Formats: sequence, C-alpha cells, structure tokens
Amino acid sequence: MSRHRDSRSTWGGIFLGLVIAFAMVGCIVQRLTGPRLTGTCDGACSHYLQCKPGHGDADRKRCLVECPDVFSDRDSLMGYESLSCEDAVEFVDGSAAKTAAHGG
Repeated sequence: MSRHRDSRSTWGGIFLGLVIAFAMVGCIVQRLTGPRLTGTCDGACSHYLQCKPGHGDADRKRCLVECPDVFSDRDSLMGYESLSCEDAVEFVDGSAAKTAAHGG
C-alpha cells in the first residue's frame, strides 16, 4: 500500500511541477512579446485606464467618445497601445498627469 501512495505522490509532484513550469513559460512569453495590441479604441482606452490611477466609468466613456476623433486607423491605435504608461497618460492628459507606473 505505501508503494501505491508513493507512486501517487510522485505523479502529483510531477504534475504540479509541470503546471508551475507552464505558468512560468506563459509569463515569460507574455513579457517578451509585450502588451496585446488590439488596434481598437476599446484596447486603447483599456490601456489608458490601466495606466491612470483612480480611473472611473466617466473616464472610459470619455475615452471611447473621443478616441475615433484622435486616432484615424488601426496602426495609430496600436502605436498608442504600445506606449509606456507614462507616455500613454501624458498623450491624453498632458505632461502634468500622474501615472500608475510612477505614482508620483
């Protein structure tokens, strides 16, 4: 009986190790590939709101309304989505804005 328990314990440890390894690989790949670029106003606004501390529904609505007037195509939206948080918030709010990345 103890041999059976040891076998289950071994397989459980191997399974857990594989799960952890796959999770780490997923994080590394996401880190290397950068943010997911959608090329949409929804994606651009999500990036802006993720970077801006204390954002609310009003900021999201404003962003979605103004976005089509600011960005003319998918490439410009993807360019915005690839900006650092500091640059993304500064682009929308101006240079005095504070970002989540700097919390300043």
